[in-house]
Amino acid sequence: MSAPARDRDPGLQPERTRLAWRRTTLSSTAAAVLAVRAALHGGVSALGVVVCALCCALWLGFLAVAHLRIRTLASGADRAPVLTPLHATAAALCTMALAVCAVALLL
Repeated sequence: MSAPARDRDPGLQPERTRLAWRRTTLSSTAAAVLAVRAALHGGVSALGVVVCALCCALWLGFLAVAHLRIRTLASGADRAPVLTPLHATAAALCTMALAVCAVALLL
């Protein structure tokens, strides 16, 4: 028999998830900084400025979603609410778009 839901002990799972969001945010920050550096390496151009602005906007979007999730997980509730589909989609799209920017800069 399983224990009732109110007696659930989440253990360290919320902490691990919060740390994973922090690591992912750090990785996203490093990727955005390297993308900006690559875009401006050959000098300032209109395309380079647009790519830098796009990378920064994508990074800020991901940072907003990650910060919201980290704050929710740190609230100390017994069971943190699940990530909404809108926030999950926003995080995934920001990550994929940042990857596309990185590939475009390498080509």
